[in-house]
Amino acid sequence: MSVAVVVPTLGRPSLQALLDSLAAASGPLPGEVIVVDDRPGPVDPLDLCVPARLAGTVRLLCCGGHGPAAARNVGWRAARGRWVVFVDDDVLLPGDWPLWLAADLAGLGMGVAGSQARVRVPLPPGRRPTDAERGTAGLASARWITAEMAYRREVLAWLGGFDERFPRAYREDSDLALRALGAGYLLVAGDREVVHPVRPMRRRASVRAQAGNADDVLMWRKFGPTWRAAAEAGRGDRRWHLATVLSGVAAVGAAALGRPVFAAAGGAAWLALAARFSWRRIAPGPRTPGEVGLMLVTSVLIPPVAVYHLVRGWWRHRAVVRWRPPPRAVLFDRDGTLVRDVPYNGDPAQVQPMAGARAALDRLRARGIRLGVVSNQSGIGRGLITAAQVAAVNARIADLLGPFDTWAVCPHAPVDGCGCRKPAPGLVRTALADLAVTADECALVGDIGADVAAARTAGVRAVLVPTPVTRPAEVRAAPEVAGDLAAAVDLLLLDTAPPTGSGPRTRSGLRTGSGPRTAPGGRAGSGLRAGMRLGAGSGRRAGAALR
Repeated sequence: MSVAVVVPTLGRPSLQALLDSLAAASGPLPGEVIVVDDRPGPVDPLDLCVPARLAGTVRLLCCGGHGPAAARNVGWRAARGRWVVFVDDDVLLPGDWPLWLAADLAGLGMGVAGSQARVRVPLPPGRRPTDAERGTAGLASARWITAEMAYRREVLAWLGGFDERFPRAYREDSDLALRALGAGYLLVAGDREVVHPVRPMRRRASVRAQAGNADDVLMWRKFGPTWRAAAEAGRGDRRWHLATVLSGVAAVGAAALGRPVFAAAGGAAWLALAARFSWRRIAPGPRTPGEVGLMLVTSVLIPPVAVYHLVRGWWRHRAVVRWRPPPRAVLFDRDGTLVRDVPYNGDPAQVQPMAGARAALDRLRARGIRLGVVSNQSGIGRGLITAAQVAAVNARIADLLGPFDTWAVCPHAPVDGCGCRKPAPGLVRTALADLAVTADECALVGDIGADVAAARTAGVRAVLVPTPVTRPAEVRAAPEVAGDLAAAVDLLLLDTAPPTGSGPRTRSGLRTGSGPRTAPGGRAGSGLRAGMRLGAGSGRRAGAALR
């Protein structure tokens, strides 16, 4: 089984322990291990000694500080494995992990997108865990976290991988899981196990963790108000934080206005809410003086910080639209959409692609989305051009814009009364059969109302890209409108976040062995359908602190 391991890292010492545990494991090791350094650069190369057993297996790439979602994207896009196992750099792999991984992945049907390991968090013996330790222990029951989670590479490609609008290690894995589930895939829990040790955390990590409230807003915008239930994520204390902040603001405002009674009432409400929150965090813990003091201070700071990030998230993500699965196939009108409209064109030399057409199509191809063309060519039925000329033009289009998986062309004149000529749905239904997809898995991009009507009658999603010949009434009636082909693809893929930039950069200088560590050295379809064929073949991290 072809498996690649992807590890995003910020250069923590725990990375070396992870690699050492992998090298010491029994059974067949993954074919490749890709470590993605996500420290904001320029930085020195990782001081990393690759165990001898992993020699030739480990690659080190750079992401440039864009966050773990971007780092994982860099990793899986560079991977060759059919399965990609995401492993955090602060976990340890038991000695039998490769054997259990192979057993978990073996025989999984194509309807299964991912498999999650069980996470074991050993807590310190002999005392109650601290607030930070309880946060880490929550990983043991979290769903679909990428502390160790395997995904099919083809599913990652179709879904576009991790959403890089999640800048921190929080919610980006739940987002990917909800998109996979929403697209009709299954996610399963495996029998393998990894260990996530409890490591020291900064004293105010729980306050900084409140930045995740902005990510929760993004989840709400993408999946609606029921996203927490779907992701099996707790509700947190957001409403209580709002009440606490409002009480404090009311107290200060009333005092400034000389209303002592209202100020006292607001202050009492603030004090009661702050005390409630503090006790909820102190009661389960060891209650040592240091822990109690830390909980009192951070419990005062958390509510206003949480509310700040909540408001920031609502503003930052105000334009985000509800997520829907990307299409498995996209059909395009030919003239006026893919290429400039030359009436009854039979000359390949007159083919001129629309601006950005090749790049837009290649984005879809890179996601594994199949492409087709549905085109009225009444010039054949009118006797103005021949089927061979249309085929030659189609071949030229394929040369310029890349291969298409099907060409469905109506050769009839309008007076023929056929069922294939748009706005009739025949061409679209023919293309659906050719591509072996259902109507709800397909979209059609065209430039006039006939394209939209054909799509809607066939039950296909329609996106209109207007041109000067598009009538205003057609634009108003269209369910979705895009300014150009690139924007149409954005709509279909919901690609509203920019890529990480220039892509991965490879670092050299990884050392092999166990000696002293020194500074690193550095289906192609063809033809016309509808009676004739022509053309070219062609929830998650530690320190959540009751968010």
